[in-house]
Amino acid sequence: MSNPNVTDTIITCGDGVQLAASIYMPTTSLKGAVMMAPATGIKRQFYANFASYLADNGFGVITFDNRGIGGSLYGPIKRHTASLQCWGEKDMPAVLEHLKSQFPQTKYHLLGHSAGGQLIGLMPNAMDISSMFNVACSSGQLRNMRRGYQLPAHFFMNFFIPLSNIVFGHTKSQWVGMGQPLPKAVAKQWQQWCNGQGYVKTAFGRTVHQHCYDELTLPSMWVNAIDDDIANNMNVADMMSVFPKLKGQTLTLTPSEHGLTEIGHMKFFSSKSKILWPLALNWLDKH
Repeated sequence: MSNPNVTDTIITCGDGVQLAASIYMPTTSLKGAVMMAPATGIKRQFYANFASYLADNGFGVITFDNRGIGGSLYGPIKRHTASLQCWGEKDMPAVLEHLKSQFPQTKYHLLGHSAGGQLIGLMPNAMDISSMFNVACSSGQLRNMRRGYQLPAHFFMNFFIPLSNIVFGHTKSQWVGMGQPLPKAVAKQWQQWCNGQGYVKTAFGRTVHQHCYDELTLPSMWVNAIDDDIANNMNVADMMSVFPKLKGQTLTLTPSEHGLTEIGHMKFFSSKSKILWPLALNWLDKH
């Protein structure tokens, strides 16, 4: 990377798996530290401009690739055993510990994009997080999506994912504009959780036997956009219901009110949407 304030690093998880990550050093006095938790199948480079913006405003930031994605993919993807669950239980806790070691004795915030906010309750060290700012984070429940989007969503989840896993041994999600290729267990769990209520809640007592969703009380902001077909208001509420004690606020953005043509599920982090970034910065400054 050309930015002298950014350093690429490797984080070793408790089970020995190594993750590619990038550390953004603040260019002013340190206000706090931010863990930028990515959406499903999205590489850390996608968040580079946003992370630099936070660093320019006093926050240390870490971005990372979950196991099986981008720089954290080693060997053939069809042999990879990564799952959504292990991203929350193993990857995210290791990243947070690394963030704490880089920026000791400060406040730590989770900035979650989609899955990045959904999985916090699987982290055994989630109590170390002072606040959470989520973007496009919801349960993704298929039945709550608008009728015109349900058909392509069902096609991807319930036809494309299982067929791709059978034929290729992984999900070629890049073929339908859904980020990086996904390890088969990641895609299978994604399919299962979006077909149920409360996303990860569908796995409670099945594959998820320990979690802290019931205990988290940290202040949180949940930002979505009126043109997001996945994280619509019903699905945001559905995801928030999995955190019974969470202090949550919501904000639904209308692109035209901010001089934008679209925000959707991904464009909050686009440089074209910089006008929205103070929403996150102001939240971090207050918490």
